[in-house]
Amino acid sequence: MEFQYFQPAKMLAPYIRHYYLFESSEHVAYEDTVFPSGDMEVIFNLGSGVWESFKDNGFQRNPGIELWGQITRPLPIRSSGAHLMLGVRFFTHATSFLLDDEIGVFNDQVFDLADVIGRSIRDLHSRLQEADSVNARIALLDGFFTGRLMSASRRQERLDKVGHILTSITKDPAENNIGRIAGTFGITTRYLHKLVYQHTGLSPKSFDKIHRFKTSLKLIGENKLPLTSIAYDAGYFDQSHFIRDFKSFTGLTPTAYLNNLSAVNQMLIS
Repeated sequence: MEFQYFQPAKMLAPYIRHYYLFESSEHVAYEDTVFPSGDMEVIFNLGSGVWESFKDNGFQRNPGIELWGQITRPLPIRSSGAHLMLGVRFFTHATSFLLDDEIGVFNDQVFDLADVIGRSIRDLHSRLQEADSVNARIALLDGFFTGRLMSASRRQERLDKVGHILTSITKDPAENNIGRIAGTFGITTRYLHKLVYQHTGLSPKSFDKIHRFKTSLKLIGENKLPLTSIAYDAGYFDQSHFIRDFKSFTGLTPTAYLNNLSAVNQMLIS
């Protein structure tokens, strides 16, 4: 397995965290579980491999252009064959410049993005398959998403406000401070909850829980601190709080995960 990361064009930097290229030449079956990351993704499958995700009591084949909604619980996946996948990872609030729907409708599922936004994304997929270099593919992504962002210019002010709200929540996550944060932005607490959910598919509380979890996952992957220190540094009240939240997002205790680090989920927190 090999991951490469690429930065988007400057105009897209506030909205797209990064692009990534995933390559695998191994013709073997592979299974893993995807954990919540707080971000949504679009993945273009450019190779011959097959990915499947768990849905409705069974595995279903993922489409050629995958739209990953917010994952709020462990989601089993499996694959076979050799892969070439080009991914677009959005910041938590930012997929809404691409999609007209309320983001929550996509939660915990993998959709065919072509069914959501139509022919333009199918054309992009074809051009990505025909491109003869990584740089050419990145340029195609930059061109497409810049165009989509410009066409959503009327929504940008609201989009940017949600981004600033989420930053404020990560800096001051206590539930009783949501009202103070709303006041800072000149809105009611109720409207803050509505804005955050519309643009992220998450409540402010859920967003904060996933943010803490993601921080703990990164610290565990670095393997430099004991779990008690990780719990404190990630913002948990105590060790039991840390273990309870971690298990709800992974199905594992932190110790069990540490003994079996997942390449897919370590990629998601990069």
